[in-house]
Amino acid sequence: MEANEQMIQEFSESVAKIKAELHKDIIGQEEVLDDIIIAIVAGGNVLLEGVPGTGKTRLVRSLGHTLDLPFSRIQFTPDLMPNDVTGTNIIRKDDNGNLTTHFSKGPIFAQIVLADEINRATPKTQSALLEVMQEHKTTVGGKTYVMDEPYFVLATQNPIEQDGTYPLPEAQMDRFMFKVAMDFPSVKELGDIVNLTQHSQEERATKVIDGPAIMKMRAVAQDVPCIQEVLDYAMALVHNTHSEFEDSSEITKKYIRYGCSPRAGQALITGAKIRALIKGNYNVSFDDIDALAYPVLRHRIKINYNAINENLSIDKVIELLLKDLRRNR
Repeated sequence: MEANEQMIQEFSESVAKIKAELHKDIIGQEEVLDDIIIAIVAGGNVLLEGVPGTGKTRLVRSLGHTLDLPFSRIQFTPDLMPNDVTGTNIIRKDDNGNLTTHFSKGPIFAQIVLADEINRATPKTQSALLEVMQEHKTTVGGKTYVMDEPYFVLATQNPIEQDGTYPLPEAQMDRFMFKVAMDFPSVKELGDIVNLTQHSQEERATKVIDGPAIMKMRAVAQDVPCIQEVLDYAMALVHNTHSEFEDSSEITKKYIRYGCSPRAGQALITGAKIRALIKGNYNVSFDDIDALAYPVLRHRIKINYNAINENLSIDKVIELLLKDLRRNR
């Protein structure tokens, strides 16, 4: 399918409708909404980091209403077991008294799944999400179940309280397309939130698009062109997160301990194509790569002691990498 002007306009209008509905329940958080919509269209997953009460659960529930997709919420706790997430086989007696096996589906069989405080569950339970996040299928009792598309997992974690938590393994972190930071609202936004919730705690968003329409948008985005110069720019950024290479920049060698995986390059280009369409453009630009570098890289690179000693955040190191890359472009 080749993206024409009408398709691009329809794409941009669809995203605008989704955001308009979400803003009935969510105040502000423009970048957060953009990144989550990009991930849903791309078929990726999002790790959302924010303090309690910033509207993470409300956001995902509103998404379910807006996209007309089944929603489920899993509250991760230390005693949560893998079968509590995936489901389990149950033995029953039929009308003739014979024993039969019936599979009772777990909460991951929705199409929008909120994994709340994912780092509070043990690694064994966290790993139950690995296959379904990457492959959109899960295997229970030797049988594989394929999820309906589109399928989206949004996991949350609290950046402050780390007591009694289990840090996510690198392999699982890498399966999140984006890591999105949900900032605390401004004074005005805080007032708007309080006023909004005084009337009702229920979500007001209504359906504006369905699953097949999301899949159509995904197909349109896949054909958005990315010129070689922009592709090279994105790949140079990913490559430059590795300090072990001789041609790595001084910024990388000074501040980065471990670089990101090839999935970062895939996420950059896939997400940039969708962002270009949202902005009404016909191809991927350098600005699209720069904008998505933060959610793509912030959970995939590890900064070293020098960065910590100089009080540099991961986002600040990414900013320095982008500045250095632009100077050498």
